[in-house]
Amino acid sequence: MTWTKTHLVGIEDLTKEELETIFRVTAAFKGILGRSVKKVPALRGKTVVNLFLEPSTRTRVAFEVAAKRLSADVVTITGSASSVIKGETLRDTALNIQALNADILVIRHTAAGSPAYLSRLTRIPVINAGDGAHEHPTQALLDCFTMREHLGDLKGKKVTILGDILFSRVARSNIWALTKMGADVTVAGPSTLVPETFARFGVTVSHDLRSALADADVVMLLRIQHERQSSTHFPSLGEYTSMFGLNKTRASWLKPEAIIMHPGPINRGVEIDSELADSGRSVILQQVTNGIAARMAVLYLCSGGSPEVLGENEDG
Repeated sequence: MTWTKTHLVGIEDLTKEELETIFRVTAAFKGILGRSVKKVPALRGKTVVNLFLEPSTRTRVAFEVAAKRLSADVVTITGSASSVIKGETLRDTALNIQALNADILVIRHTAAGSPAYLSRLTRIPVINAGDGAHEHPTQALLDCFTMREHLGDLKGKKVTILGDILFSRVARSNIWALTKMGADVTVAGPSTLVPETFARFGVTVSHDLRSALADADVVMLLRIQHERQSSTHFPSLGEYTSMFGLNKTRASWLKPEAIIMHPGPINRGVEIDSELADSGRSVILQQVTNGIAARMAVLYLCSGGSPEVLGENEDG
């Protein structure tokens, strides 16, 4: 089990073996989070800067908590508090953060490719916390880790991702991760949000909700990404809900043991009824909890931590 990457800018360029390494380290850190003392000294003396130039709750807080659980010093900069609003370029912002002796840069940005761009400019690890409609790698990692907790090996498992696929970075990262892990992935929703071109990713494209949900082991709901849409892709939210919202009747088409997931934020009553979001088959809050351990794993590995040493310490 090895890890040689300095940056995490996407799932697309990771191998199945690298994903397995992250999952093993995530499991070790989740065990630590279950202790009375939830901190380890892995990043003591290092500074993690969270540069969030796009709104976030779960991801930002999870990265902050993850870094602090690793004993790092944490600085979070939001868009309204950065010099970007004064006209400073992203390049200059990142290089100034590096010059201030930061050790890791976590970035969320509206522009696809911005983390990859910064990874070529800086000497410090760059971690993608979401770049436009491109990728959200740590979300896919925590999602797959959560699925593995409930389903075991994902090879041959059917995962249906339902909602706004076209504008979703979560969908893209999950497609890359799940297909690498051998899952059978179906993307479903209205044809305007789930174009046939997604078949090139090696997934099944469906506009028939009943067939998409049949035999699924997992259904992952996605919200409508209004902030990334330049035009209307369906008549109204009410019409979307009436056709593709997951309600009690449609949930009955699922296998009894199927789990329901959502990366958040949830639009209750739109993509999913509140009763289902809060039901026993929902693992939405488990996803949030697992997000801390998954981001601890990424921070640890990208900062040079050895997965073998961690494994030995956890076993002993």
